[in-house]
Amino acid sequence: MFATSPPPDGRASRRLPHRLMALVAAGITAIVMTGCAGASETGPAPAPRVAYPESADATLTKEDVDAWLDGLLPAQLNETRIAGASVSVVADGELLTARGYGYSDLEAGTPVDPEETLFRIASISKVFTATAVMRLVEEGELDLDTDVDEYLDFEVERSFDQDLTLRHLLSHTGGFEERIANAMLSEGEEVDLREVVMNDPPEQVYEPGTTPAYSNYGIALAGYIVENVAGVPFEEYVEENVLVPAGMDSSTARQPLPEDLAPRLSQAYDTADGPPVERFETVSDAPAGSLTSSATDMAEFMRVYMEDAEGADLLEPETIALMGEPALDEESLGGVAGGGQMGLGFFLEERNGNRIISHGGDTDVFHSEMQIYPEQNAGIFITLNSSGNTGLASHSLRLAVAEGFADRYFPGEQADGGQVESTAVEHAAMLEGNYRPSRSIHSNFVSLLYALDEARIVATEDGTIVLTSPETGRPTEYMEVEPWVWREVDGHRTLAADVVDGEVRAIGTTAFTFLPADEDTPGTVVLSVLAGSVLILLITVLSWPIGTLVRLRLSRPKRDKTGRWARVLTRVAVVLSLLALAGWGVTLSMALSFQPISFGTLRIFQVVQGLGLLGVLSAAMVVFDDIRRKQGLERCVGSVLVLAALMGLGWIATMHGMVTGSVTF
Repeated sequence: MFATSPPPDGRASRRLPHRLMALVAAGITAIVMTGCAGASETGPAPAPRVAYPESADATLTKEDVDAWLDGLLPAQLNETRIAGASVSVVADGELLTARGYGYSDLEAGTPVDPEETLFRIASISKVFTATAVMRLVEEGELDLDTDVDEYLDFEVERSFDQDLTLRHLLSHTGGFEERIANAMLSEGEEVDLREVVMNDPPEQVYEPGTTPAYSNYGIALAGYIVENVAGVPFEEYVEENVLVPAGMDSSTARQPLPEDLAPRLSQAYDTADGPPVERFETVSDAPAGSLTSSATDMAEFMRVYMEDAEGADLLEPETIALMGEPALDEESLGGVAGGGQMGLGFFLEERNGNRIISHGGDTDVFHSEMQIYPEQNAGIFITLNSSGNTGLASHSLRLAVAEGFADRYFPGEQADGGQVESTAVEHAAMLEGNYRPSRSIHSNFVSLLYALDEARIVATEDGTIVLTSPETGRPTEYMEVEPWVWREVDGHRTLAADVVDGEVRAIGTTAFTFLPADEDTPGTVVLSVLAGSVLILLITVLSWPIGTLVRLRLSRPKRDKTGRWARVLTRVAVVLSLLALAGWGVTLSMALSFQPISFGTLRIFQVVQGLGLLGVLSAAMVVFDDIRRKQGLERCVGSVLVLAALMGLGWIATMHGMVTGSVTF
């Protein structure tokens, strides 16, 4: 559910960025605890792409699909240590097959049943929220292009005068920064959707309709509009107006699950080698990730969005078509509209010349993918109950199944495979540089992680570009197939650049945008200042007892009392600064693992950080005193380095919201 800048599929590993950032947060703590060893912290090795059999003679029949899945998934579940999976395939607008693999309960030995076993589908819930919105649009209760304040009982906090509309919310262009505080609630805690969207919302950092930035909050706000206008709780509206008409009698948006469905929910695991994760993951932004479903129920939902399927009277054909079209055009998005785009709730893709509408979703432990081929009246859904033995295992496996399905049964041809020779080299050179994801945090202490989460684009001699980012786990090569539009080499994903007066403003794909990193403070500078400052202060702390022992052993006289208080206060500031940074590191790790953090704890860290920052004054006095009294080169250099280190940490603290009045994130 919680996702980021584009991962290998160019769409959304919606939980993956937080896993990677948790590693960075752990690295910050390690820097403080063990010196500079964490300065080159890297994420887990990327999972290899899964190989799947291809056949020019494959036909979309139950026998062929069953044989293909049976030959692929059991071995891959074992290799990746994923406990269980469930798959459904629709063909000709009807359920073709549904298969269960592995176990829903390892201890009890209960196998996955595609009809009975329930899985949390996380961000695929967003498509159900979009469907609910469109039901009300059809009834004339909502309009996609009216400012959302017209439908709310409070005013949305905003930074721009432009209208904020449902079209923006459903296409992830509302302009909101990321928010992770209280993303998962404590077990037993109930979701109050109005409180979630009204109190302490994320800051609006982009003008609405201009910058795709995947937003759980934006979808939650759309869900509350449904609740407020319909006059019933969101989950009740979805159940009565989406799930029931679609024939999904084993699905719910309620958290926790109703008593009749709760026993059917699969156990969840980090890996098949470990114990089950006992905590029920209650999503606070419920419309963005609360749904639970089965593989066969998801087949019923996919049928709704197929052109010739005879299914539930859920939406008018014109509405279904509208949801599968780009929600915004170049007038709004600029050049990024030339790449992969968002419909109303759906990711819009193309593979082998075939149009696909899709969405994926991730909680901490459940991982799902849904891809629908509207013109072919076909679709595939896969869901997993474990993350697997590497950071990218579940992501790679589910996409291997979805993409393997496309290449096996709808091979086709790419619409355009030739490179634009006339502009490729020039445009590639213009794109080269560091970029930061639009889906990020700007206004609080978590922004430090995003400053370190930069992607890198390198231009090659032949005019292709190579994109490397923490989310992809591997370099990906793209070639320019039309001016300012790039397609993955030996792949189908696209990137498009918005260029104005020779300046690259953004590079986008679907709900994600890469924005040029601040040239004055690139991530490498931030990391260097952080690691260097911590190293200096750690050496300083270690030198204190060593210096005392040397003086005692050599019977050297103590330093005179001149400037004593400045030295004492500086020592206190050094210790407080290191403690504060260690505290922030632990806090970031907890926040990105959705562990509860009290605002009182954060306020304590802010106070400690602020006191450490005040140590810059006493450190400056020590430097002045040492120079004035000609204490020698060694002591003067040491004093200057301590001052520089405290200033470095102070710069990072003030830049990244560690000493601001707010403690929300």
